[in-house]
Amino acid sequence: MHQHMQVPPLEGRARCNYVNLPLINGDRLKTAKSLVDKAIKEKKVFSVQGPYPVIRAGLRARGWVERRLPRPSVPWPRRHDLETEATDEGDSSDDDDLGEEGKREDEADDLYDLMSRLVRNETAYFYWTTRRDSVDSRSLCKDQMTNHYAKAGSFTTKVGLCMSLRSLQWFDAADPDTFFPRCYRLGAEDDKHAFIEDFRRTACTSLLKYVLENYAGDSEWKRTREVHDAKSRGLSKPRKQHAKQKVGSSIIDNALHVCQEYLNSLEHCDIDMTSETTPPLSEQQWDVFLQNYYLVIHEGVRIEGCADYVERCKCVLEQLRCFCPQIETDGLCNIWIIKPGAMSRGRGIMCMNKLDEIMSLVDTDHGIMNDSKWVVQKYLEQPLLVHDTKFDVRQWFLVTDWNPLTVWFYRECYLRFSTQPYSTHTLDSSVHLCNNSIQKHFQPSPDRNPSLPAECMWSCSQFRSWLASSGRGELWEGVVVPGMKKAVIQTLLTAQDSVEPRKASFELYGADFMLGRDFRPWLLEINASPTMAPSTGVTARLCPAVQEDTLRVVLDRRCDRNTHTGGFQLIYKQAAVDVPQYVGVNLLVEGTSVRRPRAPVYKPLIQSHPHLLSKSSSHRSSLISSHCISGKENQSEDGKKAWTTLSSRKVMLEKSLIFHRKLRKRPHRLVLPSTCCVLPNPAELHPQKLSLTHAQPNHPPTHRTHSNLPSLYRPTPSLDVINLRPRQTLASNRYKHEMHTVNISYPVLHVQKYLSLNHRQAMDTFTEREGPNSS
Repeated sequence: MHQHMQVPPLEGRARCNYVNLPLINGDRLKTAKSLVDKAIKEKKVFSVQGPYPVIRAGLRARGWVERRLPRPSVPWPRRHDLETEATDEGDSSDDDDLGEEGKREDEADDLYDLMSRLVRNETAYFYWTTRRDSVDSRSLCKDQMTNHYAKAGSFTTKVGLCMSLRSLQWFDAADPDTFFPRCYRLGAEDDKHAFIEDFRRTACTSLLKYVLENYAGDSEWKRTREVHDAKSRGLSKPRKQHAKQKVGSSIIDNALHVCQEYLNSLEHCDIDMTSETTPPLSEQQWDVFLQNYYLVIHEGVRIEGCADYVERCKCVLEQLRCFCPQIETDGLCNIWIIKPGAMSRGRGIMCMNKLDEIMSLVDTDHGIMNDSKWVVQKYLEQPLLVHDTKFDVRQWFLVTDWNPLTVWFYRECYLRFSTQPYSTHTLDSSVHLCNNSIQKHFQPSPDRNPSLPAECMWSCSQFRSWLASSGRGELWEGVVVPGMKKAVIQTLLTAQDSVEPRKASFELYGADFMLGRDFRPWLLEINASPTMAPSTGVTARLCPAVQEDTLRVVLDRRCDRNTHTGGFQLIYKQAAVDVPQYVGVNLLVEGTSVRRPRAPVYKPLIQSHPHLLSKSSSHRSSLISSHCISGKENQSEDGKKAWTTLSSRKVMLEKSLIFHRKLRKRPHRLVLPSTCCVLPNPAELHPQKLSLTHAQPNHPPTHRTHSNLPSLYRPTPSLDVINLRPRQTLASNRYKHEMHTVNISYPVLHVQKYLSLNHRQAMDTFTEREGPNSS
């Protein structure tokens, strides 16, 4: 019974897969080991993350062995820091090429799989990844290469590029408004107010151009408008006819006044105005002006007496062209394009032409205000058209070093067309967005010119042929290519201080340009990890070529400086500069001030004493050093007796002494002589303690140290007295007040400030009570 019982398999038990392993050929294993040993010895182990079959094939052809990276089990997390935003911003190929990666895994050669298993524990010396944060470049060794630079989001993000180009004036004598459309951050309060002013001012200039083009006999604007209306019948909403409704001419007066005020600010004619100066129009007046502007531009309402303003509008526009390089591309409809900062390939982009709609989007979507990653950029309303269809240009460039900045420009590029004819009277993305990921969802318009390709792509050689057919073939090499090179170099210069300059790193970028009617290129954005998907016949030819040429520059050229670099040409190599230890925007320099010695000020200081002071300088040392008082040998007996009587009393400086300055030249600071007689502290002067005692022999001499050395910065009150003699000339035994002169050898010091008024009054009281002869 038990023999026929079937035991069900245990669920969750790990299934052994050794029986499914293919049989390994001994010769193939031997070949794989020899190739792996050689690759490990030469440090030729690489890792590729993402669908890059051309990179894998190019590295394997050069003797490299792939170390497979583990596949993430969950999708990459979306973090909202700036560094992650840089990779999210990049035109990555995750969505378009997943099928290609799976196909590569299914058709992988057994030998390459075997070699990958043999190097699974080895160190990779070459990384090619789609996302910048896949590999931590700070943890890599000097000889490990990676295809990304850390902190490159300063120009590969929409917000970073907007902020970076504002500092171009510090790096080059160029104006970013000549190649980059005006851009503002909707999440920043100051940028939001600047955008509102720009929108209103652009509405005024558009109204002046409307008057000039519609009433000055210029039929170009009418002809272009008729073509746009005819081509966009199926896309734009039918315009209402307002045959009887008209707008007053005050709207032109307001537009002229605003433009003139703006010109005054550009010419610095408003420097004398106060901050309380009222704006040209109030908020209520602006609302009325914009509503009338929408009626005229979007609804076709006419303006009364418009022909009378043609000359004034023409004059103001001529002045604005000298200061506003984008006035020709602004057009009449005042269209702005809103771009989310954390999306690529045209996702989430909207075109709007009304201020209240844009601001309502900002006010309702709190995410815009929180992360500050949404930008609003002026739309180029008058681009160069090919068969009445809009296009943009994808241009590759390679950076192999940031210090010195080394830039390689690819000779080939391609054009991306929209599926619908161009028109400013519709804001549909099928008309204004040329990304292949957007246009592949639309069918080409039946009114589209048959000369345009069904894949909506041209190579630059096809575009040059179209230019040559119209006699403008020289404009590509003369205007378009130099303009794109200049825009790329100036953009990289502004971001040089933000990117970490790692020597063994490199990065391939894809820049998107639009051409104006004058063939001037306008930079739209720069993408990290540009797509390499062979989605069309053009990209199937160009994308593999640019990947192979990238390996030639970063690998082959390291061994041979004269090797062929394919389509890449070196357009900029900066002179090496010393990078400070800490690079950033903080330019604060801290230091201490250097104080110059103050020049001495000499002023006569007048004091008095009821006794006489002689000018004899021969007995100078006998009086000053130890407070011992002696007279000359030829003095009279009366003088000696009087001096003996006075020696037991305190010498009072009551009224005035005359000091004649006698300077001793010192190079830096003036020091009092060592024989000075230092005055006592004023706090110690008390009538009960006023006595002048003789120097005791056992009293230790006072030493002058560096801390109490008098100088100009720390003066010690002292007198350099030469001689002091009492002299009785009156019978009443009262002292006679006479003036005496004492020479000093240092700057005059104000002695009076050390003797307060209270002490002098106490001295007077003591003299009146005790008498001059009191002992």
